[in-house]
Amino acid sequence: MNITVSEAQANAIRAIRDWFLHRTHEQQVFRTFGYAGTGKTTITSMAIEALGLQPMTPGGLGGVLFAAFTGKAVHVMTQKGTPAQTIHSLIYRSSEATPEEIARTTEELAALERDLPRMGVGERGFAQAQIAQLKQRLDHIHELRFVLNPQSALRDADLLVLDEVSMVGEDIAHDLLAFGTPILVLGDPGQLAPVRGTGFFTHAVPDVMLTEIHRQAADSPILQLATMARHGQEIPFGAFDDQVWKMSRHAVCPAQMLQGEQVICGTHATRRHLNSAMKTAAGFTADYPSGAGEKIICLRNRHDLGLINGMFLTLSDVQGHPHNDRAFRANVQTDDGLFVPGVQEFWRGEFDDHVRFDPDRQRREAIACRRLIQSSWGYAITCHKAQGSQWSNVVVFDDGFGRTPDDRKRWLYTAITRAEHGLLLLA
Repeated sequence: MNITVSEAQANAIRAIRDWFLHRTHEQQVFRTFGYAGTGKTTITSMAIEALGLQPMTPGGLGGVLFAAFTGKAVHVMTQKGTPAQTIHSLIYRSSEATPEEIARTTEELAALERDLPRMGVGERGFAQAQIAQLKQRLDHIHELRFVLNPQSALRDADLLVLDEVSMVGEDIAHDLLAFGTPILVLGDPGQLAPVRGTGFFTHAVPDVMLTEIHRQAADSPILQLATMARHGQEIPFGAFDDQVWKMSRHAVCPAQMLQGEQVICGTHATRRHLNSAMKTAAGFTADYPSGAGEKIICLRNRHDLGLINGMFLTLSDVQGHPHNDRAFRANVQTDDGLFVPGVQEFWRGEFDDHVRFDPDRQRREAIACRRLIQSSWGYAITCHKAQGSQWSNVVVFDDGFGRTPDDRKRWLYTAITRAEHGLLLLA
C-alpha cells in the first residue's frame, strides 16, 4: 500500500534513523509519542524498513524484537503481523522455592515454636518476632517469583521496539535498560499510567511528538470524542454519527449492552456488577461457567498453555474437580481458535466474587490457585485490562473512575480509543 506521510511524520522517520545510526551509544532510548490516529505504528515500520532491519529470528543474532507490557497487547500486535512478546516473557524467568528451602523454613519455625515456652521474657519477644516473619514467609513461599534472565534474546538484538509503554513502571524499565540494547519506545501520553506509580518512559520529554491526526482518521467521531476527553472537555449527550453515541446509563439495560462487542468500565466493583447482570441477561444463571457460550477472560499468563492475560476463552465439557473444591475442569479454546491440549483446571475464586465479594480471597487462596487457570466473566472488563486492545464496537460505562482530574481524563481517553468503528458512551 502506498502511504503518503506528512512533513511531521517524515521528520520523525529521519530522527529515528539518525538516532539509531549515530547516537545509540549516548542515548539508549528514543521516545516516539503520539496521540491516537497520528500514525506512530506506520512511521515506526517505515523507519525500520529504511534502516534495513528485519525481525529477529529465534536463536539468531541481530534484528528487531517487538514487545509490549500486556499479553493482550502482544496478542493484538501478533495478529496484525508483528511478532511480539510480553516484557516479562522476554527478560524474566520464573523461580520458585526449592523443596529444601521450604523444609528448612518449616523446621526452623517448628523449632522456635517448640522452644518458645522455655524461653525467658526478653528472648521470647525476639523469638515471637522471628516466628511471625517465618509464618509470613511460608504464606508466600509457594508463589512464583520472576528474576532477570541474563540469557534473554534481548542481549543479542539490534533494536527493541516497545509498544504501549504508558504502563511500564520504573523497576521493569531499569531491567530492560540493563541489557544495553537500543530501545525505540512508542507511547501515547494521554493513556493510563501503571496501576502503581508513573510511567517511566512517558514521564520524560519525547524525542518525537506526533500531534497531527493523519488524514484518514481526521473525520472520525471516535477520535473527536477522544480529543475532547484528553482535553477534559465535557462530551455532550446525543448522536455524533450513526455509530457513535453518548447516552444515559439508565437508558440502556444489560441486554442492550450485550449488543456491543466489549463493555469497558473503571472499577472492579462496577465490573463485577455488570458481569453478573449481563451474563444473566445472556441466559446464563449459574454461578460458574457451563461451557454453553459464556464470555470468559483469562486473568493471568499461562505461557506453558499458550494463555495470556486478557485473552478471551471458550470453555466446553465443564465439570467439577474430583479432588479440589476450589477448582473446576474444562476444555479450552482461545479467541484465535486454537485448542489447548488436554483437560485444564480453573480456579473458582473470581467467579465466587461475582456472587459474594471477599477482599481477602486472593491472598487466602494464593497457594490453592497457583497451579490453576485464573479467569473471570468477560462481558465487562476494566480499562486497564482493555489497554493495548481494540474492538470494532465498544460500550464505555463511565462510572466516574479517576482519583484526580488527570486520572479521569486519561481513563476516558483510553477507554474511548479502544473502539475502532462503533462507540456507545454511557454516563
